[in-house]
Amino acid sequence: MAKKRSETMQENRVKLIAAARKTFAEKGYSAASMDELTADAGLTRGALYHNFGDKRGLLAAVVEQIDTEMAVRAQEIGARAGNDWQGLLAEGAAYIEMALNPEVQRIVLLDGPAVLGDPSQWPSQNNCLQVTKSTVERLIAQGILKPLDAEAAARLVSGAALNAALWIAASEDPESVLPKAVEAFHALAAGLLVEPL
Repeated sequence: MAKKRSETMQENRVKLIAAARKTFAEKGYSAASMDELTADAGLTRGALYHNFGDKRGLLAAVVEQIDTEMAVRAQEIGARAGNDWQGLLAEGAAYIEMALNPEVQRIVLLDGPAVLGDPSQWPSQNNCLQVTKSTVERLIAQGILKPLDAEAAARLVSGAALNAALWIAASEDPESVLPKAVEAFHALAAGLLVEPL
């Protein structure tokens, strides 16, 4: 039985994203050639153009995949923290700590912003923001956080975690920057509390 065209297209997308993820992590976006990417996937340049438009579109898909995986992992860590406040802190710290992962550093935190622009405008970051906003709304309703605009507070908490991760990725000594970044993130977030814990 012949595959449907949509199944073949989806398989090609998966192959191209996997090949690009590997190549971008090893060589970086600028050093990755489209011929190499398509050869690694066993496809033609036409498949890349058809599915992603160009190499930049392929990078956007790879960043979306990794950033979404990061958000899911951070949310899972936050969910195990015991309560919404500890979860918010754990989720932010987990996101920041993922900046030590070489694949995350190179693709999401270095090449992503350089090629795709402001990470706060990426769809994956907006999804993360909505989760954070829901948590902030619950914490405000519980009287734990000050009655601030939930979106404003969520944007600042998310932005602090993202910028801490960007700082770590760009640092010459990420391991030494990590504890400073997490400590500052916790201190900034604590400023939203009605009463210090």
